[in-house]
Amino acid sequence: MINKIFSGTDEAVEDIFDGAVVMVGGFGPAGQPSALLDALIRRRPRGLTIISNNAGNGEYGLAALLKAGCVKKVVCSFPRQVDSWVFDELYRRGDVELELVPQGNLAARIQAGGAGLGGIFTPTGFGTELAQGKETRRIDGKDYVFETPLKADFALIKALKGDRWGNLIFDKTGRNFGPIMATAAACTIAQVSETVALGALDPEAVVTPGIFVQRVVQAAAALKESA
Repeated sequence: MINKIFSGTDEAVEDIFDGAVVMVGGFGPAGQPSALLDALIRRRPRGLTIISNNAGNGEYGLAALLKAGCVKKVVCSFPRQVDSWVFDELYRRGDVELELVPQGNLAARIQAGGAGLGGIFTPTGFGTELAQGKETRRIDGKDYVFETPLKADFALIKALKGDRWGNLIFDKTGRNFGPIMATAAACTIAQVSETVALGALDPEAVVTPGIFVQRVVQAAAALKESA
């Protein structure tokens, strides 16, 4: 019998190893799997590469993981905002590396990783510092820059409901990067607000099918999170 439901968050993240590449869903706090991140902080792996839209907010969730000294590199679109002081301090000290990726390119590179593509040509970033050292090409009279796919050892995402096969539905904007990250990781771990019986999810409403999810764990949403 297939049963991907784990009893707790600590068990779900126990094999995330030093140096792992980890995708983290969320658009700021919305859809951020904070309970999984808290469990990862308790494990204290080192040298992680984090792929996410942001580089953390305040001192919770992803920012707390950075503050705990677990991260060596961040690949993201918005590393700085009004409450990104944890990342700011680490970056200015040289304690964390940054690969800045325009948001559309970030999504497209993750999708390329999930689809098994060798990369994409995109006009975004052409002629800027972000294109330095990268292959460029003119296609149909327009200039493009080549971007490599993004893949991960693990993806930590948050969904609204999941069943024992790993089928997931999401809550409004909490959906954001979760579905595409699930396709691009060797192991996807989904934090859900509710686990439901097999067959309880309308197949037409399932966004991420269980084939892309290896672990499901029910955890209460943190106070800082929103839909």
